[in-house]
Amino acid sequence: MSIRDWPEDSRPRERLLRLGAGSLAPAELIAVLLGNGVRGASAVELGQRLLARAGSLSALLNTPETCRMPGLGPAKRARLLAALELARRSLGEELAARPALSSPADSAAFLRAQLRDRAYEVFACLFLDNRHRVLAFAELFRGTLDGASVPPREVVRACLQHNAAAVILAHNHPSGVAEPSAADVALTQTLKQALDLIGVRVLDHLVIGSGTPVSLSQRGLC
Repeated sequence: MSIRDWPEDSRPRERLLRLGAGSLAPAELIAVLLGNGVRGASAVELGQRLLARAGSLSALLNTPETCRMPGLGPAKRARLLAALELARRSLGEELAARPALSSPADSAAFLRAQLRDRAYEVFACLFLDNRHRVLAFAELFRGTLDGASVPPREVVRACLQHNAAAVILAHNHPSGVAEPSAADVALTQTLKQALDLIGVRVLDHLVIGSGTPVSLSQRGLC
């Protein structure tokens, strides 16, 4: 049965407008974004299939291969990715509006939303002023991260470009395991030494996995 045949007060779009987005299940929210279903499946059923195949909403939106199924073409997937990007930017605005960052927990939620469930490694920085207020967030490198693939001069250049007084480093582990490797620790020390030369403090290096981010600072490694 098509959603058009449902009672009006049961349709996802009408319920969203009447009761708010929080009243809808994830599959129903996906249905609103998709707009319509496919032959033999409503948009809600398609949303349920996509979630079941991906295993989670974030995996669905971030891993292209989970979206390769009948009914989810480029236009529908673009709508889903646009929704995720709006959520990320909203988190960024909320973070930037805070007066200052006083602990790793202040930035961990934002960085987790930005980097978790990526299919590839991403190295990023939160640039801060001397009161630890957020100046900018930037993804600097993608791919396997080590001392060679994250040139210190590029991180230094980015800090100078944003006129940063301090920086929080972050990268993700696509495996989902946030335990820092020896290479992560070595990279942190290399970047810390390079940034010390221009007076930029490295406050932390957060490793993002599927659970709680790991703070190298809290472990005495930064």
